[in-house]
Amino acid sequence: MYLALRFAALALFAAGVLLSSAAVAIEPIEQSWRGVAIDGTDPVGYFRDGRAVAGSKDFEFAWNGATWRFASAEHRDAFRAAPDRFAPQYGGYCAWAVGHGYTASTDPEAWSIVGGKLYLNYSRDVQAMWEPGKAQWIERADAQWPKLREAR
Repeated sequence: MYLALRFAALALFAAGVLLSSAAVAIEPIEQSWRGVAIDGTDPVGYFRDGRAVAGSKDFEFAWNGATWRFASAEHRDAFRAAPDRFAPQYGGYCAWAVGHGYTASTDPEAWSIVGGKLYLNYSRDVQAMWEPGKAQWIERADAQWPKLREAR
């Protein structure tokens, strides 16, 4: 019963996102209303520290229409030198949602590094559904992402 309710809730969420995102252009980077990517989480921290690390206003860098925050000048400088290496895939939108043909915000604590690339998910519940078939979801999202970008 719990599992059925969980999937029903996710289906309603997905339908709502589809309806709302159809009329709204997406930003190239998922960001807060203040223009901050990944809710201020340091993208380099996932790779170097193996966890979500809070970034600081003291170490910011503007890239691809968003403000990125870092835990240190070293992390900021590494990102500045190779942003495509550290930035999350699909502009930081939920990898599971993109695989389904829409976008959704993400929880910085719901993340994975696959093949040297950072993927974020809407929540840990969504991440639990994404993880078992992540190779297929990545393949589907890779195909969907250009279409979503063009729609904006």
